[in-house]
Amino acid sequence: MRLITLLLLCLSLAGCAAWDTLGESFSGISDYFGGGEDNADPPHALVEYTPEIKIDVRWKESVGDGADEQMLKLVPAIGSARIIAADRNGIVQARDLISGDEIWEVKTGLPFSAGPGVGRNTAILGTSDAEVVALSADNGSQLWKIKVSSEVLAVPVVANGIVVVHTADGKVIAINESTGAKLWSYEVNVPALSIRGSATPVIIEDKVISGYDNGKLMALQLKDGKYIWESSVAVPKGRSEVERLVDLDTDPLEAAGTVYIAAYHGGVSAISEVDGEVVWRNESVSSYTGLSNDWRYLYLSDTESDVWQLDLRSGSSLWKQKDLHQRRTSAPAVYDHYVVVGDFEGYVHWLSTIDGHQLGRVQISDSPIEAKPVVVDNTVYVYAKDGTLAALTVQ
Repeated sequence: MRLITLLLLCLSLAGCAAWDTLGESFSGISDYFGGGEDNADPPHALVEYTPEIKIDVRWKESVGDGADEQMLKLVPAIGSARIIAADRNGIVQARDLISGDEIWEVKTGLPFSAGPGVGRNTAILGTSDAEVVALSADNGSQLWKIKVSSEVLAVPVVANGIVVVHTADGKVIAINESTGAKLWSYEVNVPALSIRGSATPVIIEDKVISGYDNGKLMALQLKDGKYIWESSVAVPKGRSEVERLVDLDTDPLEAAGTVYIAAYHGGVSAISEVDGEVVWRNESVSSYTGLSNDWRYLYLSDTESDVWQLDLRSGSSLWKQKDLHQRRTSAPAVYDHYVVVGDFEGYVHWLSTIDGHQLGRVQISDSPIEAKPVVVDNTVYVYAKDGTLAALTVQ
C-alpha cells in the first residue's frame, strides 16, 4: 500500500517528469522508494567454470570519483591515440591508449552528467546545470561553454563541425563546434513519467536520428534541424503508467542503411534510415542499456540482464545467456568472436558469439560497470562508476 501511495503521489507532481525508475537499484520500484515488497529476482551468483581465455589487465587507473554513484552518461571516448574520460565533479583526463599514462588532466569544477563526445580535436561534455562545454583534446583547455534548456543526459555527438546535444526536456540542439554558437533546436514533448536518461543521437550523413521518451524515433536534417520523418517504434501497453513506459533511452545503432533501437517496454526494432519504415520488430526482448552488432548479428542486454543475440535481417533470437541474470549487465561490446559486458560488481565477462557461453571474466573494481565497453584494436576499455578506467586484452 505504501508503494502505491507513493507512486500516485509521484504521478501527481510536476517534478516527476524525470523520474529515475531504474536508479541505482536492480530490484525494481520498491527499492527505489525504499519500501514495499521486493518481488524482483535476486542477481545470480557467479558460477565457477573452466576459463577458455586468459584476460590481461594491461593497465588500470582512476578518473576522480567517476559517476559518484549517480545515474549519468559518463563514458570513455577514443580519439588521437588517447582515451578521454570525465568524472561527476569536473575532472577530465586524457590517457595514452597503450600505456595508460596521463597526458593531461583538468579540474573544471563542473557537474558533468554526460560525455565526452569527441570531435575535431575537441572533447564535448554536458552538465547537470544545463551547460555544454568544449575542451581542447590536446591539453584540456576550455574552448567555449554555453547554456542549454535542461540537464544533458546523452553523450554529445559531433559531425561536420556540428555538435548535437539531446537534453532531458526532449530538445535536440545543434551547436557550432568551433564557436559554441547555437545553430538550431527541435523540441519533442516528453511524457509526465519517464526513465531518467536520453538517447544519444546518431548522425548518418545529413540526418540526425534520435529516440525519445514517447517511443518515437525521429530524423532531422543536420544542417538546419528540419523534420524528415518519425516512426512509432514502441507503442504504450498496459494499464499502469509504469507498464506503459516505452522510453527509447538506448542509443540508436546504424548498419547498412538500417537503424536499430531498443525500448524499455517496447521490444527491439529495425527502422529504414531512408524513410522511417519499420523493417522488423521483436517484442519479446526489451532493453534500456544499448546495442552492439557485428556483420550479421545484433547483441543486447535485456531489462533482466540476460544477454541476447538477434539476427540483423529478421530480428529472430538465436541465443539467450541467462547466467548473468539480474546482474545489471552493461550494454555489450562485440569484437572478434567475443561479446563483452560489465556487471554491478565490477566484473567484465567475455561470452562466445557462437552460443553465448562464458569464456572468461576479470574484476576491475567492486563498483558497477554501466558504461558500454569500448573496443579499439582488440583492446577493451572499461569505465566503472567509481572512476576506475582499465584496458583489457585477451592473451
